[in-house]
Amino acid sequence: MKNICKYLLLSATAFTLLTVVSACSVQKMQSAKTVVGNVKSPVADNLSHNSRLRFDYFLFESENQEQKDNLAGAFDLLDHCKDIDSTSANVYYKKAELYAQLKQDSLALLNFEKAATYDPSNSYYEEILAQFYTHAAKYDKAIAAYEKLYNTNKDRPDVLEILLQLYNQKTDYDNVINTIERLENVAGANEKLLMAKVQIYSLQGKKKEAINVIRQLAESHPNDLNYRVIEGDWQMENGLPEEALATYGRVLKQEPDNTMAQMSMLSYYKNNNQDSLANTLLKKLLVNNNTDDSEKLDLMKQAVTDNEQKGGDSTQILNLFKDVFKEKQTDPNMYILCSVYMNAKKMPKDSIAVMLNKVLEIAPDNAASRLQLIQYAWEKKDYNQAIELCKPALEYNPDEMAFFYYLGMAYYFNNDLDNALEIFRKGTSMINNQSDASLASDYYGLMGDILHAKGEHKAAFAAYDSCLQWKDDNVPCLNNYAYYLSEKGLNLEKAEQMSYKTVKAEPKNSTYLDTYAWILFMQKRYAESKIYIDQAVQNDSTKSNVILEHAGDIYIKNGDVKQALNYWNRSAKTADKSNILLFKKIKLKKYLEK
Repeated sequence: MKNICKYLLLSATAFTLLTVVSACSVQKMQSAKTVVGNVKSPVADNLSHNSRLRFDYFLFESENQEQKDNLAGAFDLLDHCKDIDSTSANVYYKKAELYAQLKQDSLALLNFEKAATYDPSNSYYEEILAQFYTHAAKYDKAIAAYEKLYNTNKDRPDVLEILLQLYNQKTDYDNVINTIERLENVAGANEKLLMAKVQIYSLQGKKKEAINVIRQLAESHPNDLNYRVIEGDWQMENGLPEEALATYGRVLKQEPDNTMAQMSMLSYYKNNNQDSLANTLLKKLLVNNNTDDSEKLDLMKQAVTDNEQKGGDSTQILNLFKDVFKEKQTDPNMYILCSVYMNAKKMPKDSIAVMLNKVLEIAPDNAASRLQLIQYAWEKKDYNQAIELCKPALEYNPDEMAFFYYLGMAYYFNNDLDNALEIFRKGTSMINNQSDASLASDYYGLMGDILHAKGEHKAAFAAYDSCLQWKDDNVPCLNNYAYYLSEKGLNLEKAEQMSYKTVKAEPKNSTYLDTYAWILFMQKRYAESKIYIDQAVQNDSTKSNVILEHAGDIYIKNGDVKQALNYWNRSAKTADKSNILLFKKIKLKKYLEK
């Protein structure tokens, strides 16, 4: 409750029904047919017995045809009814319904009018007609219909609320005021109605009437000084700053910690470039226990914006945050705002992490803050910290698959394959049709890698198949799957097709080039294999002993013993001493199968 504008908006509730009524009028008319279906035409009572029987039969049968979506038949039967009784309001109403279904609004309106004319005592017809006028934007006729409806039943505030909207739509402010006063007589005066009056008087330029209503509101709530602040806000916005300051002063004299008055004073100081007074009052509001958390957050956001516009002195803002954090926080949003600000200012991540940890102390289910902390741990390769951050998330955010992913990966990088596999299996149990396809694919791909490392090759290949079902271009999975198949000498044609996709996707990736070259080698396509192993060696910045050994194998099969020995010897410099086969190949100067 910072200024008069905010309070004037309270009256908006009284003006929002117009579009709702307009949008829903046809639907209401269509759904009402069972209610009106049994209404008898007052003239129909004068019919002869036989005419009555024929009339009722045709009317009943028209409803049956309508239920069967035979609207043409329903119209014909209603015309028979009209021939028997041309003054039957019920017949015209039912024809109006049918025209409304066909979206023939002009004919529907004509028949609604006739129904209301032939049965003027039927308030339901009058209300439907009024709604249809509103829907058709015939506001004068709608007003007349609703006024007639209200005159027959003055205990209906809902009708007055609609009239309020209609008069406001036509900017007929005198009748808006008149309708508000009628609402007050029916429902009693309340803050929303009084503030609606203030709004209308302000639009009319009737300042005296507006301030009198505000004073009336304040006098009716003598123990709530916020209404006096509203008076001051109105005075400020209407060019009476001295009177406004006096009003704020009287409030603060009685209630020195009245936050609404202080915030109004803050706006005054800022608007008049009294920065020193504004800063002092801002700090006071930020540490005032009476200031709502959401208001404190808004004040801090505005302080950041103002500071940036004046050059962006982060020291001032950080000092403000320090002042706020001297008081115990029960809401995490101020810590979140501080972390966002520090991140924007590119401050050290360790400092930002302090704020994020404060967030989790208050709101351990805050997934965004936890994920950011996990990212920081990941950048430092502190997988133990990542594990400690992820574990609670499985309880607080059990539906967030990212936490299962990071936890499983952290275990994987810590070489704890059993726990990694368990976490990924739990994660995959949550996968459904709405899951992110890339993340689901990665889950299965990682499971395949772990299962292969554990020697469970059949299960690993099944996991890879699931991975590719979710994302058939998952390049790491395609590479690993293809390579492990080639190691086993299984389904080399499938392996070659998968591996070729990886080379096309990343033509300078030495690992993928090596895999493709090796699969060609296993297929005895030695000349082709040499083309790709050359590219693998050329793009391999790590000088992988595996790639070098493969290069030696491929060269020896292409008849180049000298270059093969060169590659094998280079591989031996960094290869594991347990690779006895490599040393045998060097000694015997020939390729040996495993």
